[in-house]
Order: sequence, then C-alpha cells, then structure tokens
Amino acid sequence: MDNSHSASYAAAGVDVTAGYEAVRRIKPMVESTYIPGVMGTLGGFGGMFAPDMSGMKKPVLVSGTDGVGTKLKLAFLMDKHDTVGIDCVAMCVNDIVCGGASPMFFLDYIACGKNDPARIADIVSGITEGCRQAECALVGGETAEMPGFYPVDEYDLAGFSVGIVDEEKVIDGKKLAQGDVLIGLASTGVHSNGFSLVRKVFDVENADLKAPMAELNGKSLGEALLAPTRIYVKAVKSCLKDGVDIHAISHITGGGFYENVPRMMTEGLTAQIDLSSFPRLPIFDLIQKTGNIPERDMYNTFNMGIGMILAVPAEQADKAMKTLADAGETAYRIGQVVAGEAGVELV
Repeated sequence: MDNSHSASYAAAGVDVTAGYEAVRRIKPMVESTYIPGVMGTLGGFGGMFAPDMSGMKKPVLVSGTDGVGTKLKLAFLMDKHDTVGIDCVAMCVNDIVCGGASPMFFLDYIACGKNDPARIADIVSGITEGCRQAECALVGGETAEMPGFYPVDEYDLAGFSVGIVDEEKVIDGKKLAQGDVLIGLASTGVHSNGFSLVRKVFDVENADLKAPMAELNGKSLGEALLAPTRIYVKAVKSCLKDGVDIHAISHITGGGFYENVPRMMTEGLTAQIDLSSFPRLPIFDLIQKTGNIPERDMYNTFNMGIGMILAVPAEQADKAMKTLADAGETAYRIGQVVAGEAGVELV
C-alpha cells in the first residue's frame, strides 16, 4: 500500500493512508479473536468462515445486527472509546443467543468524520474484547471516512453477527408452560438503550461526567453510563451444555420489560415478575430521581438491572442457577410463567 496515495482525495478530507495505518494497528487484535472456522486473514474483500456442522441434522443460521446508538455521545464527551465496541458486539450476539444459537463471526462498520488511527484502534479493541467474550471471530469490517457528513471528532458504530444452531435445538418458546421459572441475569447498568432519555435527564453536554458521586458508590456519572453491555453468550451456552432445557429467552433492550418480555411468551401465557426479587442498580434510581420519571416509564425504557431473562422448567431451576453462578453470572429467580394474555405483569 506504500504507493497508494491521492493528494486530491486528501485535499477533500479523506486520507487513505490513515486507513492503512488503522488496519496495521488493529490486525493483531482482530487475529486474537480467530476461532476454528476462520479462513484467510484481515484485508480480503469478504470475511470467510467454514462452520463446523458435524452432528447437526438441520443447521439453522441466526443473524443479528445493531449499533450502539446515542451512547456514543458519552464516549465522545468522555474521550473514551475502548468500551463501546463491546456494546456493539453485545447488542448483536445477545439477540442471537436468544434463539439458542452460538455466534460464529462478527463484522463491524465504523463511519467517521476523520480517520484517526489511534481512535479506530481503541474502538476495535472493544470490538475484539466483545468477540472474545462471545467466543466468536471478527472476520471483517469497514471504516468509512466521511468528512462533511460526520463532525471530525465523531463516528457511528454498527455491527452484524451470524450464529448457528441445529433446528431441533432452536429456542422459540414453543415449550413454554405455566409454572416455568423466570431467571434474570444481572445487567452492568444502562447497557446500550435509552440514552436519548439519559442524555436529556442529565444534560450530559453540560454535566460534570468525571466527578465521583456518592449516589453511584463513588463512581462518576460518565463511568456508570459507559459501563459496557454484559455479554450473556457463555452463560447461556453453559446452561445448554449442562442439559438445562431453556424454554425461552428475552434480551432486555430498548422498550425495557414491557416491550421485550412479551416477545418470549406464547399465546395464553404471561411472565409474572416480582420486582422485589432483584436489586435496582443505583444508576436507575439516579435517572428516575433526576428526571422525575414515572415508574412504568422506567420499566418501559430500561433494563432496571436485568439484562436477560431465561424461562426454565421449575424442576431445573436450581440446576440452572448453579450453572449460571459457575459461569460467573449473577442470577435471580424473578418470577414465573402464568396463564394470561398480558405478556408481562410486574408485581
């Protein structure tokens, strides 16, 4: 690439040599995510992956795509870019695992006003960390320098992932039954949803984001809000490996409990959730108090401390709780499946 340079393109605001420098910096990080199945290396026109389908009767591909949203504004204000990549991966792979699939590979898309190789490397360091947590490979991506479209110090970040599961092992809620136990997996905080409301509540552009706050146990507001989304892939895979018959899974993202929990239910069944069964994280109390937000709106916007919910047979609940603890998860029995048409009841 030493002979690739366009003075005219550079004069228009696009420095192709910065792109090459960014690739040089991120290549070792990308390769650290490689798992069996990866073909080739960084730099090709398409990422190749040869999945291991041995033992599968009818393999099903499960895909997911998402971005980080306006949480990126906090990253800009804090000038901290090494965690939002984890969010990007999490938002995709956590959706995929809801269907019982194991993520195989991930691709990212970074669009920026100016290609700063060091910043791109920071972003990708988070993406590769997320891929390692999800046990999937980063097989490709794209960095688009778009002067005049994005401010020079801002960028957008999105991703795409593909997983695989045998059709007979797909988790689709068809086994859900009255009496199933609901197990909630703890979140790390706000994750990557509701940040338009968060930014309004705290007026983040004018707030002191770095001062320690007693309400947040000594953490700063910026630190608490930037906490990366927890990735639940290993936890779910551990349960499946241990023979836990997971009947349904819900990833609690935008829309909170009221939008996401009904998506795991089937006709005639409702998730009854005991709100006293799990602790609310301090950041949610601060958001509600500062913004004077009604209780229902909180549970209709945020995860409130529970990032994923599993429905399991009552007789397997103890086994699931032990497996989750062994996998490093903080889990709570938060309710049960009951007869009803509401989809979700918070009590």
